[in-house]
Amino acid sequence: MRPFKFSNAGDPATAITLVSANPGAKFLGGGTNLVDLMKEDVMHPSELVDITRLKHADIEKTATGVSIGGTATNSFTANHELIRKNYPLLSMAILAGASAQIRNMATNGGNLNQRTRCTYFYDVNLPCNKREPGSGCGALKGVNRNHAIFGWSEKCVAVYPSDMAVALAALNAVVHVEGRNNAKRTIQFADYHRLPGDTPEKDNNLKQGELITSIDLPTNDFAERSYYLKIRERSSYAFALVSVAAALSLDGNQIKQVRIALGGVAHKPWRASVAEKWLMGKEATESNFRAAAEAELKNARPLEHNKFKVVMAKKAITRALQGAMQGGVYGLEG
Repeated sequence: MRPFKFSNAGDPATAITLVSANPGAKFLGGGTNLVDLMKEDVMHPSELVDITRLKHADIEKTATGVSIGGTATNSFTANHELIRKNYPLLSMAILAGASAQIRNMATNGGNLNQRTRCTYFYDVNLPCNKREPGSGCGALKGVNRNHAIFGWSEKCVAVYPSDMAVALAALNAVVHVEGRNNAKRTIQFADYHRLPGDTPEKDNNLKQGELITSIDLPTNDFAERSYYLKIRERSSYAFALVSVAAALSLDGNQIKQVRIALGGVAHKPWRASVAEKWLMGKEATESNFRAAAEAELKNARPLEHNKFKVVMAKKAITRALQGAMQGGVYGLEG
């Protein structure tokens, strides 16, 4: 690990000012991803600004839903009464990720900003445009079993790892950020993360020094029919090959609203908009779930070693929607 400056911030303005003034500075929350990357020499910030003492850790009702603090931990969020009761999909997704020890440390803002787990990104001896722009994408023609089937470019085929973010994508969350001079703005969750395009080193649309203060969850009627399915190679402490956040609202057996988001398939949480549109107004049946999944995956572009993800994603969408119909808990498959 390279030397760096460590600063404590007693208030948001101080933290934002410090990071805004130094292009090499990073906010430090739980550090569960950033510190690992520093140890591997993948990232080497010149300054870390500790934000764990900032007053952005509350979870509370709002006029339009629930607000969760950017520095609240994943464990606190997943187990909070407001989340478990009104947004069980988010609880399921968070609890499907990492380990209890990491969830106790990791913050919501940090979860959104975690980097890919692509092995080419982590190995500094291999080419990676995300780590070193212009060096090439080793995974494009290399071993790409765990990589993208949607939205990738010639510059990068990595996937985004967060489980929490997949649920937030399905829930149409809104991210609140604060920048220098008290400049505040909101980012629709669909616009928060980026596809790789020609700049895969940019994971999201935050500006340097912008701090996630909270994430808003709009009111919905999905609480009774939500399900998070995560398929991975082992049942503990592994990232998704494919994951699905699914939620349904019904009128009798007719679908009034449906939300489907996929993880493990793209550079960002992948909203299955084709499948959602196909299902609107139709009967909530297994055959319709399968047809919707087929429609969504027609646009997939698998790589040499991950064609299995196309079949897996079709089955996962169908099973997640069936799980939502049953109002079940999250599923794990290793």
